[in-house]
Amino acid sequence: MLVMLLASLDQTIVSTALPTIVGEFGGLEHLSWIVTAYMLATTIVTPLYGKLGDLFGRKIVLQGAILLFLAGSALCGLSRSMGELIAFRAIQGLGGGGLMVTTMAAIADIIPPRDRGRYQGFFGGVFGVSTVLGPLIGGFFVEHLNWRWIFYINLPLGLVALSVIAIAFTSPAERRRPAIDVAGAALMAVLLTALVLFTSLGGHTYPWNSPMILGLAALALAALVGFIMVEQRASEPILPLPLFTNPTFLVACAVGFIVGLAMFGSVTYMPIYLQVVKGVSPSTAGLQLTPMMGGVLVTSIVSGQIISRIGRYRLFPIIGTAVMTIGLGLLSTLGTTSSLWAAPAYMLVLGLGLGMVMQVLVMAVQNAVDYRNLGVATSGTTLFRSTGGSVGVSLFGAIFAANLASGLASRMPAGAVLPNASNAAGMAALTPAVRSVYLEVFTAALQPVFLSAAVIAAFAFLLTWFLKEVPLQGGERSETIGESFAMPHDATSLEELEQIVTRLGLREHRWETYRRIAEQANVSLAPDEIWLLAQLCRDADRSPKDLADGELEPIASRLIDRGLLTYEGDGKMVVSKAGLQTFEQVVAGYRARLAEILKRWSPEDHDEVRAMLNGLARELVAELPASSRAAIS
Repeated sequence: MLVMLLASLDQTIVSTALPTIVGEFGGLEHLSWIVTAYMLATTIVTPLYGKLGDLFGRKIVLQGAILLFLAGSALCGLSRSMGELIAFRAIQGLGGGGLMVTTMAAIADIIPPRDRGRYQGFFGGVFGVSTVLGPLIGGFFVEHLNWRWIFYINLPLGLVALSVIAIAFTSPAERRRPAIDVAGAALMAVLLTALVLFTSLGGHTYPWNSPMILGLAALALAALVGFIMVEQRASEPILPLPLFTNPTFLVACAVGFIVGLAMFGSVTYMPIYLQVVKGVSPSTAGLQLTPMMGGVLVTSIVSGQIISRIGRYRLFPIIGTAVMTIGLGLLSTLGTTSSLWAAPAYMLVLGLGLGMVMQVLVMAVQNAVDYRNLGVATSGTTLFRSTGGSVGVSLFGAIFAANLASGLASRMPAGAVLPNASNAAGMAALTPAVRSVYLEVFTAALQPVFLSAAVIAAFAFLLTWFLKEVPLQGGERSETIGESFAMPHDATSLEELEQIVTRLGLREHRWETYRRIAEQANVSLAPDEIWLLAQLCRDADRSPKDLADGELEPIASRLIDRGLLTYEGDGKMVVSKAGLQTFEQVVAGYRARLAEILKRWSPEDHDEVRAMLNGLARELVAELPASSRAAIS
């Protein structure tokens, strides 16, 4: 959880410190790269960390990722120029890309399936809360300590996490030997880097027809062609090209790209408006960002519950992208005279829209692809969302910097000096006349950022109408909040399927499920009797006295009366032949229920899925139903 905290905080904690950093270093036109460098590096290396963990073990890979992340954090705190900070943020991102994916993979390695959903829920909670609190914590450090502490705070947390992992984490000996698509990863890195540089430098730092920009465009195009050629031949490609013939995957990736663009672009540039134009403190700016993240959490939870009940999801991204477009349009109207409460109110609207879109995309893709592509399609969808964030921040930065430069050149009085006019302290040093003009130009430069985002979001609204509705099996599947926010991860199709069925098995009402399974299997046992029988069948050395401090003996007596338990010569209670047969009937009933949930992926056609369902049915049927826990306690 500490590792997850490190990874998730660094996506948003920097936003409220940006004006202060620019005020110290200058280089307002390169501000977006403080965020982009981290996100771009994270996006590029994330698909590789899962493979490295399979090859060398989760423990050593996770420790290496933490050390690289901490080294980058320390260097960021020691930065003495904008160029250094951007370079060190990239190093930090190279480590950060491994924190999330390896942490989740480690949990899958060491936690039994029936407990895994609960642990993943803890991680999802950490991710959601840190996403909300990141800007607020960043603002607090900037105001009361120093902006460098947003990086230094990682050091003690990371060292604690590193120590606990070194002492307590034993990585399983079994390792897969996957083929690593090194060429594909390298070409993707070149493509994304060239694309981000093209969008951030073109039309401002360099003219669009300059050799530098034309060269970047040619490099991006060449990398794209090379990537396509490599992925056609790779044994385990990062993005299998046949996936793009699936219209649901194509639409989900495009919409996810735009969602990432809108979310991270807003989080990056709103603190600048609040601190420079409205003159609020960094911590207040962070506080006023929380409505957006709060809105995301609320509608993620509500829409997830509704989807789980009705089994349909297509309406939510349509409504969500419409609300998202309205929110971005409202943000583009902010000016120097806008109310202080206008920005958080508009951010709330944006967040409410984002929350209805984020969790649906992966769900739609999983329903629309074959089992063999389930893992890579899931990670591919989140990869596009992360890429959208990287490109969006740089694109918005280029729009903002270009408009600010042209506005200042045309409207500022001759000879006017603008010393660090990018935060409250710098603004106070300006004369009233210069300050008034500067604020007007600054606000006018930000408005096209949100207006262009609104136009792109409107395009996403049109795309969502092409999202095909594939009814969910039993109306029971939806993402967790952690998955809604998560960065790309790496998991096999079997691991993705196991996560789906485990989450369902833990979320549904087990007491009522036991009743239905007992009816289907023609077993006349109560849920607590089924559970106790399962426990004793799974471990012949245990007795009712060993379970719940002997308080289950009344249940055991009922099983004895039914002939399912008997006494041996030494008085030890054991499961009878009839009890074993009954247990197998129950397991078969539960397995049939799990297979019904997953029938979209034809589980009986794959040997590894059949084995997984057999094991999960035995694991999940042995968990004490909630009503039994209450009765025993």
